[in-house]
Amino acid sequence: MKGERLKVKGIFLLSIFIFQFSICFADDSIAVDQPKKEKKQIYYSTQVKLDILSPVLTPGLNNWQMQHYEIATNVQLAQRFYPTIELGYAGGKTHNDSVQYNGHGGFVRIGCDINPLKKHPESPHAMLVGVRLGSAVQTKGETDCWGEIVAGCQVEIAQVNKTAFYMGWMGRFKILFTREKEGLSSRPIYIPGFGMRDNVGWGANYYLGWRF
Repeated sequence: MKGERLKVKGIFLLSIFIFQFSICFADDSIAVDQPKKEKKQIYYSTQVKLDILSPVLTPGLNNWQMQHYEIATNVQLAQRFYPTIELGYAGGKTHNDSVQYNGHGGFVRIGCDINPLKKHPESPHAMLVGVRLGSAVQTKGETDCWGEIVAGCQVEIAQVNKTAFYMGWMGRFKILFTREKEGLSSRPIYIPGFGMRDNVGWGANYYLGWRF
């Protein structure tokens, strides 16, 4: 039953991802009237995004013993560029073979995304690809660092005056920099913001966002 529920959730999330991804490309293929050339604008907007997937997915995949929360903010510069900072908290109980681990901590990721859609970067929808540098500090004083390659999209769902609301997703490929030497396991087996202590990992977020 548990496997079937996870499969249904996975299919549902995948369908949402594909739908939003198609909106981004469809929007880029539609011709729009271009405004007259004006002085180039640098700053466009600031966005705040709340991840609503991780608080459900992380506990569900770990027998409801783990928790994960995060929020992100980015700034849109020169239409295509999105310098980003992501903050979060994660932890709980998990185990590896016969060892049980109980701990928690905060994490931060910094990086930048770019919108590669060439025709209309001024569109409210965007496809995003970028990189992150992440670091986590646990309550026991352990610190870890990693890098990420990310890709996703965001779609505007409503606009009120000069503000707008977004939904979007982000997939992550993670590479751990603070690796253990072979045969040693003195470091915590779970890293907030990264996941289980493996050389590489994967992750995903689904965001609700507000642009102002």
